Amino acid sequence: MDTFALLMKGGENGAVIKAGDNDASLLIKVLTGKSKPKMPPKDKPAPSADEIAILKKWIDAGAKGPADGTVPTLDVPSIKPLTKKSQPITAVAISPDDQWLAAARFGVIELHAPDLRSVHSIGVRDGKINSLSYSRDGSKLVAATGVAGLYGRAVIIDMKQAKVVSEVQGHRDVMYDAVFSPDGKLLVTCSYDKKIIVWNAETGAMVREIAGHNDAVYDLAFHPDGKVLASASGDHTVKLWRVSDGERLDTLNQPLAEQSAVLFSPDGKQIIAAGADNRIRVWQFISREKPAINPLLHARFAHEGAIVQLAFSREGSRLISAAEDGTIKLWETKGYTQVHAYETQPDVPAALGAWAKRDLFNVGRMDGYFDQFTIKLDATATTDSIADLVPKAIADTAMQMLDEREPNDTPGTAMKVDLPAMIKGVIHNNAKDAASDADFFRFHAKAGEQWILEVNAARSKSPLDSKIEVLDSEGNRIERVRLQAVRDSYFTFRGKDSSTSDDFRVKSWEEMELNEFLYANGEVVKLWHYPRGPDSGFMVYPGSGARYNYFDTTPLSHPLHEPCYIVRPLPAGATPLPNGLPVFPIYFENDDDSNRRFGADSQLTFTAPRDGEYLARLTDVRGFHGEAYKYTLTIRPRRPDFNVSIQGANPKVSAGSGREFTVKVDRLDGYDGEIRVDISGAPPGFRITSPITIEAGQDSAYGAIHALPDAPETTAENSKATKATAKAMVEGKEVFKTVNNLGEIKLEGKPKLLVMILPKDDAKAGSAKPASGEADAPLELTIEPGQTIEAMVRVERNGFDGRVELGGADAGRNMPHGVYVDNIGLSGLLVVEGETERTFFITAASWVKPTSRLFYIRAKVEGVQASWPVLLHVRDGK
Repeated sequence: MDTFALLMKGGENGAVIKAGDNDASLLIKVLTGKSKPKMPPKDKPAPSADEIAILKKWIDAGAKGPADGTVPTLDVPSIKPLTKKSQPITAVAISPDDQWLAAARFGVIELHAPDLRSVHSIGVRDGKINSLSYSRDGSKLVAATGVAGLYGRAVIIDMKQAKVVSEVQGHRDVMYDAVFSPDGKLLVTCSYDKKIIVWNAETGAMVREIAGHNDAVYDLAFHPDGKVLASASGDHTVKLWRVSDGERLDTLNQPLAEQSAVLFSPDGKQIIAAGADNRIRVWQFISREKPAINPLLHARFAHEGAIVQLAFSREGSRLISAAEDGTIKLWETKGYTQVHAYETQPDVPAALGAWAKRDLFNVGRMDGYFDQFTIKLDATATTDSIADLVPKAIADTAMQMLDEREPNDTPGTAMKVDLPAMIKGVIHNNAKDAASDADFFRFHAKAGEQWILEVNAARSKSPLDSKIEVLDSEGNRIERVRLQAVRDSYFTFRGKDSSTSDDFRVKSWEEMELNEFLYANGEVVKLWHYPRGPDSGFMVYPGSGARYNYFDTTPLSHPLHEPCYIVRPLPAGATPLPNGLPVFPIYFENDDDSNRRFGADSQLTFTAPRDGEYLARLTDVRGFHGEAYKYTLTIRPRRPDFNVSIQGANPKVSAGSGREFTVKVDRLDGYDGEIRVDISGAPPGFRITSPITIEAGQDSAYGAIHALPDAPETTAENSKATKATAKAMVEGKEVFKTVNNLGEIKLEGKPKLLVMILPKDDAKAGSAKPASGEADAPLELTIEPGQTIEAMVRVERNGFDGRVELGGADAGRNMPHGVYVDNIGLSGLLVVEGETERTFFITAASWVKPTSRLFYIRAKVEGVQASWPVLLHVRDGK
């Protein structure tokens, strides 16, 4: 019913109006209830009886429509226009040759010279101009305008003549943007009517209409090669369209509110968008020719007000953003970190344009004034590094064995100790009116020295729930690190107790990345594994068991809807550029050991910020004290180290199949480096995954031992002959460790189920090939960071007819951190009864570094059979 012709045409059931007979017209029947369903619905406004009577008279009179060529008009009150001086600047564009700055005010386009002198004024009849855009060669300028509720109009200006030379009119509502294709042959427009229209730029003929958004389309951007168009909409999405035929290539649906600005990076590798949810998002551009998922790279909380404009600097190393709250910010474009904040504007900076050949940009405001700013290419973000001090070596000296001496319950009475020291004491104040007790110990440390303060109380059955702090010589807290929130969120499903390490369901999790820090009410955890479906949340480190905390923060319980934040660590005392989100100081203190090895006992790593005296303060976190509240406090040098063990010894391996084992590392004093484990001595006919790499920061890796189909029985000698060693670089030195072996290996008969991984015929990784010339060498697959590839899992049923479960979040064993089996759904990866194969997907996060790693899939049935491994290569395709 948008037009009279469509009204008379009717719908699937035929005409709704029969001219001259209102009783036979379906329109009247549904309005009066003679036909079902009665319209409009009960909860919607309905025409009055008088209005229905007018409709009946019009139909009986022949239902005549407007004369050909006429268009609807709007009956609006007369509004006195603003004076020219105060007319808002609604759009700005700078010509590619830097010769002209075009600025739009109500009903007029002003052409300014580089010194901002006004040279020409060009009248536009439709009033408000929503956008200005130059052709790539600068010969033409197009303005998007129109009349709300009636039509959109694109006004094309020839720059040599400085006048309007043509117009195209379309859409059923005002036009918000109009852009030329890079080759100048096409003009594309968008409107409040939710449509995108592609026009022939020379003839003004419509080429095609693109529909797909569910709300107004506010902004458009061509890829530099002109083959793909991006659109930003009020439906909270950015969509990508193939220009040649209008096919949708992807919908970027991570935004939480209307998107008002979209750009391609100058090199064409990224898509950038922003809008009313205050965030700038950056996606890797992949869907260049075919529909594909374009992974989200960055999501930055940018402004407290809605973002209205984005622009790149001339060489693309900086991004400028402007928001409704008057703020303008500058961002570097490697990691999209804020590097500068300009003076807040007195009114909304509605228009933004960067000069093509100068490090300048102009802002047009709603108060009618311009401002010009310098793009600060030398501005840098506050460093993410918190390692300002180089750790200072501490010589090995004898441990001092001491007993606590009272009084030591104030900084002034602190007991002096020489380090390293082991102090036995009790949290108890003999004073009758004492509510609590605190024990202070004064020690000397040099800048960069790292000391471990460790309490043994609960482990020795003491009722003390210890808290340990390191203070300055006057008893003041010492800031350890400063955490700046870069993304706000909250818990969306159930509270979390102090041990949970999985199902962290948080708002906007799609914008978060593995290895980012999540702060909640003083506790800091690190994201370890993505949610694996609609009914799951993040896993946090270490991925199983009780969760780890970072910066020696203490595990806490968190209620549903409690705020949480993605944070970045900054040096103590740093003053980060404000982004509208809080900054959290973290001090040298700990309640419960952050790695959960000591239960309720405390452990704290202290790095001395300068030479001088410091205080260790020990208390009961609840304020309790008494003669039974005994403790041993050890203050010793930090000595990073590790121990490795193999779990899954004495495997029984089926012929032609494999059995999994786990390699675990116990990291001591914060050692987080990479560890290599070599295993040798497999019996004849057996193959063992080796070497196995435990990645930096990870606590485990997986391997498998396989038996060839014709493997001979093991003997008493060769079944126990495996040897394992581990090596790693610790503080610049190569350290070797002996590891337990696989125990006694036994061969079992052919299992009722065999699992194998095969390449999918049309997988992007290509066909499988052996990693070497050996007959039993593993197959290979290749994936790029940010890419998803397909592979096939096949099961050979030799008597097992049931469902084969292949894992959920843990499917795909021993993949590199950040590479995972994707799209597993609620039931995980499985092969159902009666089937023998299934396609599965492997995704690599965009940050994964090039590496090669053996992985396999295991079946959780029939003795947990492991497939033969596949060699997965992560290769940067740039």
